[in-house]
Amino acid sequence: MAKPQGFIDHVHPDYVCLLRKSLYGLKQAPRAWNEKFTSFLPSLGFTFSHSDPSLFIRHTTGGMIALLLYVDDIVITGSDSTGIHEVISELSMVFDMKDLGTLTYFLGLEVAKVQHGIFMSQTKYAKDLLAKTGMDTIKSCSSPCLPHYQMTKDQGTPLKDPTVYKSIVGALRYLTFTRPDIAYAVNTVCQFMTNPTDVHYAAVKRILRYLQGTLHKGLFYSSTGAVNNTVNVKAFCDADWAREVIQKRFTTGFVVYIGLCPVSWQSKKQGTVSRSLTKSEYRSLANTAAEISWIRHLLCELKIKIPRAPLLKCDNLSALALASNPVFHSKIKHLDNDFHFVRERVQHNDLCLEYVPTIEQTADILTKGLPSPIFRTHCVNLRLVTLAELEEGC
Repeated sequence: MAKPQGFIDHVHPDYVCLLRKSLYGLKQAPRAWNEKFTSFLPSLGFTFSHSDPSLFIRHTTGGMIALLLYVDDIVITGSDSTGIHEVISELSMVFDMKDLGTLTYFLGLEVAKVQHGIFMSQTKYAKDLLAKTGMDTIKSCSSPCLPHYQMTKDQGTPLKDPTVYKSIVGALRYLTFTRPDIAYAVNTVCQFMTNPTDVHYAAVKRILRYLQGTLHKGLFYSSTGAVNNTVNVKAFCDADWAREVIQKRFTTGFVVYIGLCPVSWQSKKQGTVSRSLTKSEYRSLANTAAEISWIRHLLCELKIKIPRAPLLKCDNLSALALASNPVFHSKIKHLDNDFHFVRERVQHNDLCLEYVPTIEQTADILTKGLPSPIFRTHCVNLRLVTLAELEEGC
């Protein structure tokens, strides 16, 4: 720590201050506090989650307690209400804490309790973003991107100051935590962060116009999906092969459901080139299988049972055949070995594959721009609703 201004030590002018403990506000303070807090949790009976380093779990005779830690912000939940109050009291005796009560707002995420579940949104965050960009009075549009439209890095005129573009796109990435409907559009504009042009900025503005008309949309998580502490897991995966006209890379997308609720999704441009649509779909299957495997491990740590093997739905019959039939191994032997573990999962009955028609493929919304009617249908499948719609339904 540097010496404060105005303090001069003529004997040792090059000396600095040695901290005996971390001071709040310094760079190392959050890490020091986090280390002290996490080292104290085992004394309360919590164990570290191997699936998520920020999750701590405690199983009691009254149920389960889960503690989620982000720097110095804490969320505690579980089925043992008495144990939760005891944990809060014990933590308050050691740390200077403030109990804010029932969770309503956390790191930009708004949480509302409704009948039969909870509703999560980022309405305030989206409003602040629109106000910051001066787009809070613009006319809305029906979708975040044009159907089947492909941008390239050389289109348009480079922006004089790309800082604004990067700032907005970074904010939009955080908004995808509760808005999977904009994940593909945000993934697309993220690819031009190095040298954005006015064409790319126009695509960003279209996303903001879509948000203007869907500010109050969020995810509804139903509490009726679990029966006797068991849940079913299913997923949709898709790949859009060679739509990227320059590098011929494919975009893969998946969405994983626990019960009726989407809990994990991704829209990502892959770093490798596939020689056919079948192989790109096969890679998408492998990526989704890895995500399902992680979710299964997390559920096992929470002692939530999965009565049957997770169901993975794909709209490509050839990719399903490659994943379940060893006869076709010679056709994909050039692929990396880590993509073949999906076949091992199928053979061990840890994963079931099923064909789904393209029109019912929910992951389509994560791999390409879609016409408005199909786009709205998939938004419904993703459980994207408003709080007003939920209250009317109740």
